[in-house]
Amino acid sequence: MTDAPQFPSPQKRALIIVTVMAATLMQALDGTIANVALPHMQAALGATPESIAWVLTSYIITSAIATPISGWLESHFGRRRVLIIAITVFTASSALCGGAKSLELMVVARAIQGIFGAFIIPLGIATLVDSSPPEKRAQAMTIWISGVMVGPIFGPVIGGWIVDTMDWRWIFFINIPVGAVAVLGCWLLIAEPKVEKRPFDLFGFALLAIALSAFQLMLDRGPHLDWFESREILVETAIAIAAAWVFVIHSSTARNPLIPIAVFRDRNLVTSTFFIFVTSGVVYGGAALVAPMLQHLMGYDTMTAGMVMLPRGAATLVGMLMAGRLIKIVQARFVVAAGMLLTAFGLLIMTEFNLQMAGGPIIWSGILQGIGVGLVFMPLQLMAFDTLAPSLRTEGASLFSISRSLGSSICISVLSALLARNIQVSHADIGGRLTAVSAPYLDPGLSHAFGQSGNVIAAMVDAEINRQAMMIAYLDDYWLMMWAVFIALPMVLLLHKSAGRVPKSDGETPAILYE
Repeated sequence: MTDAPQFPSPQKRALIIVTVMAATLMQALDGTIANVALPHMQAALGATPESIAWVLTSYIITSAIATPISGWLESHFGRRRVLIIAITVFTASSALCGGAKSLELMVVARAIQGIFGAFIIPLGIATLVDSSPPEKRAQAMTIWISGVMVGPIFGPVIGGWIVDTMDWRWIFFINIPVGAVAVLGCWLLIAEPKVEKRPFDLFGFALLAIALSAFQLMLDRGPHLDWFESREILVETAIAIAAAWVFVIHSSTARNPLIPIAVFRDRNLVTSTFFIFVTSGVVYGGAALVAPMLQHLMGYDTMTAGMVMLPRGAATLVGMLMAGRLIKIVQARFVVAAGMLLTAFGLLIMTEFNLQMAGGPIIWSGILQGIGVGLVFMPLQLMAFDTLAPSLRTEGASLFSISRSLGSSICISVLSALLARNIQVSHADIGGRLTAVSAPYLDPGLSHAFGQSGNVIAAMVDAEINRQAMMIAYLDDYWLMMWAVFIALPMVLLLHKSAGRVPKSDGETPAILYE
């Protein structure tokens, strides 16, 4: 080992990026690719609509629980070893999911996927940051974020194509070759950083696990149980709040907390985490709303809806490439602000959607949002770790990853709940405006005179009212998302002026030594 610290060669660094990208893309896709296959899984596994939802819930909950212990595992077993084990078990459990013959085995396999997939994201981030010179980090982060962000956007499209052309089990089997390549890359390329070992905070981990589990259960089961009208939801909410509160107190007083307090003292990381929370909610929430809107209201099939949404993912890549160049000449926080404004403008266009429109407004609003998200995510990723101590990067990446997951989960649940409520409110409002004067054909006496045709007319009118009410409810959600982005925008002033700027020379000491 040389006396002076060194970064890996450009060729080796490129291979490291490919390796981390392959593992990240595999993990990111599995978060959403299974959604489109649920009806097929339900039929094949003999499950009910409520029980098949555990295929998604088990993955989300275990992933959220396992993410915070990534730093402790790294400090005790080494980054390369943990990454290799995580990718290997994730790939093996993917094969188990593909071959599952019962719902119980599928849920267990998905839970294992969630646990070991949780380690891939934070350790992957730390690997890219530590292996890249300061002037090359923007490029590395652009490639990595393309997997994290574009993967979930393309996931339903890829999943729909696989289900339509092959079999739903192949959405899991395709992970096997990708996982094999990623494991080989980690074994040959990734070095071990020098990380100080520390005790495991079992009490803190238990508290955080209880809080996240109860919270995710509340979000996932709320729509099925009428939210806070259900005793189960009230109990889960109380447990989540109580456990989170005790975790905060414990973390602030413990000698070796699960997530070091020093992580929360870094203003850049905390502010970037807040932005990633909001932006992830907009990205995943928007994708969760637009796809069913196109299919249920406008008659698009799965593939057509995916193709209409495809420019959004491509625009995200373009936005990240633009951000990589812009942060060389302007403050990174200004790039983030521009991205937030573009995202809000794209949402403003969505508030003008109507049932008679063609695909143009959908595509253009998606392109604006995609570019905006790209301008936000790439600089945030750099700023989050720009001032963070190298020894805290894995814990910071874990916090960043949890915030991204929680932002998407909370936003999707809130938007879905508001959508259901506003459909009912708008239906009642529109229906109340139909009177014997404005709609004489709905008069009970006249409908009775029409006989069976009168019932058909009434059903057709009710169906149209439902369509209009649903469209209004979608527009209400888009308005809410737009205002959430505008309200979050002033927080950009909390980011350091110099954070995220790409140095012109390699003058920074790297976080780890490479042999």
